[in-house]
Amino acid sequence: MRLGKHDTRKVAAQFGLGIRLWKGGKIQFAQGIPVSVASKKKGKVGRKPVQINLEALRNIDLKDRMTIEDVAKHLGCCVSTVQKYLKQGLIRRHSNSIKPFLTDANKKARLQFCVDMLDPDSLPDDPRFQDLFDHIYIDEKWFFLTRRSENYYLLPDEDEPNRTCKSKNYIPRIMFLCVSARPRFCNGICTFDGKIGIFPLVTFERAQRSSVNRPAGIMVVKPTSITRDVIRHFMIDKVLPAIRTKWPRGDIGKPIYIQQDNAPSHIEVDDPIFSQAASQGGFDIRLKCQPPNLPDFNIFDLGFFRAIQSIQYKKAAKIIEDRIPHVEEVLQLCLQ
Repeated sequence: MRLGKHDTRKVAAQFGLGIRLWKGGKIQFAQGIPVSVASKKKGKVGRKPVQINLEALRNIDLKDRMTIEDVAKHLGCCVSTVQKYLKQGLIRRHSNSIKPFLTDANKKARLQFCVDMLDPDSLPDDPRFQDLFDHIYIDEKWFFLTRRSENYYLLPDEDEPNRTCKSKNYIPRIMFLCVSARPRFCNGICTFDGKIGIFPLVTFERAQRSSVNRPAGIMVVKPTSITRDVIRHFMIDKVLPAIRTKWPRGDIGKPIYIQQDNAPSHIEVDDPIFSQAASQGGFDIRLKCQPPNLPDFNIFDLGFFRAIQSIQYKKAAKIIEDRIPHVEEVLQLCLQ
């Protein structure tokens, strides 16, 4: 059987060989000697690599090496050379985010806060952190009606969606007060899920005038200016009743600490009105503040809010009233 016209090229390409190596192998095979397709060129072949002193990169100002083009310009080489070094790991790409400046007082407060979290009964031989079953975390978060830019996957002939807003810089939003504690388990069974609640910081009023969106007299959502009096009202009328309803019955009477951040709108830890309301019903509920400029001491700032936000954006909402049940539903989902 004879080979076809292009069979030699196909087989050579399949094994990664050139036609000349294929012909040389045929000659060796016909002479009865072992076939060798090794390169007969001596030494290193090809274009010699350009030697670049990468240590010079240390002396270049950071603002002058923010792009590959800038790096290539200051090193005196082409962009492809920098890309090759980047691929080889000789240069690395770093994404830098700004961080809050911590003063010496902030650092001392952070260290003292961590020391206070140690269980006194475990000191000094076997130091352990407290179980924090008596801590409740609260924080506020803005949730927007939609994002400025979203990605969709469409068919080639499908119409592109048209999303409109009065101003891209002032997308309708609503603030929620989230309250959560550490869940508890007994023999693998959840006895307390830690879900205290999530409360929209809004008021409901009747519309005074008709519009294209709703008639006059219907209940509408009005965002509330966040002040100390407003936070105190929500803490006493919303948060405290939810804690009394959902807190484990066996821990009633034991101290319960509500940890908040140091926002100016938050009430003082010794607020007399809140303290009087917090001591009712046999409960001993106290306020405490986390160290200033340290959001990573709150479970909501450690990524919980981002999880809620990323999921609630997947639920379509045309008006701000529709966003309230979406956020409440997502909170229950994320705390499961």
